[in-house]
Amino acid sequence: MADVVDAATRSRMMAGIGGKNTRPEVQLRKAMHALGFRYRLHDRKLPGKPDLVFPRYRAAVFVHGCFWHRHEGCRYATMPATRPEFWAAKFEANVARDRRAELALSEMGWRTATVWECALRRSLAKVAAQMSEWLTSETPLKIEISDEH
Repeated sequence: MADVVDAATRSRMMAGIGGKNTRPEVQLRKAMHALGFRYRLHDRKLPGKPDLVFPRYRAAVFVHGCFWHRHEGCRYATMPATRPEFWAAKFEANVARDRRAELALSEMGWRTATVWECALRRSLAKVAAQMSEWLTSETPLKIEISDEH
């Protein structure tokens, strides 16, 4: 299937997609700050540059878009109709990079959380409460917060 826009327009559109300060990330940051949690943003010293880092709790949080990070079973994790080989390779590389970052953080003694975009769309308050409970507890080392499919 041919793209609905020309190559230059598509390139400009894709270049405008940022990896920092996305709407889901900002929503979670505001909710956590309102609950009294303080954090660092995109700490370059840590593998994967987590979106939120809570040094006090030795916890790193990744806010993942369901499309870009391939949330399994999610309705937002669609596959583009054009250039499927390119997209499959890109998505596979994204997922592998995510796994490497989480493993490296775990080996360094950090707890990790992955918050999926679909969960934030459903209930920001619920996600913030889950994050709060996880941060103040000692376990588990890794959690994943997503919308129940």
